[in-house]
Amino acid sequence: MKGFVFILASVFLLGLASCKKCKNEDPRARVVNGGSKNVSVHIATSGGNTININNIDGGMTSEYRTYAEGEVEFTITIGNGGNTTTEVIKVTMENCYEYDINIDGNNQVTSVPTDRNE
Repeated sequence: MKGFVFILASVFLLGLASCKKCKNEDPRARVVNGGSKNVSVHIATSGGNTININNIDGGMTSEYRTYAEGEVEFTITIGNGGNTTTEVIKVTMENCYEYDINIDGNNQVTSVPTDRNE
């Protein structure tokens, strides 16, 4: 009986240890636009690929877009036409991380990478 309980407990603990939310998935990003101006983000990866998240209106949140891990450059453009501001952020992104690009009510950019397994 003790052997059965030990085996059952071992299987349970092993199952808990392998319950990661993210299993080696590509990093991803989205725009959370709490500002008043339109926002677009150009994502350039170290492998030469580009991803765009375009025309996210104030008060809206984009869908997540995935890209390859490694060195990533986010070019964030706020506004349209002649009245735009641009900010560039360079980060190293690993698998299972996500990056929220937040635009606040004053159209200022903040961003934080988050491990999806925490």
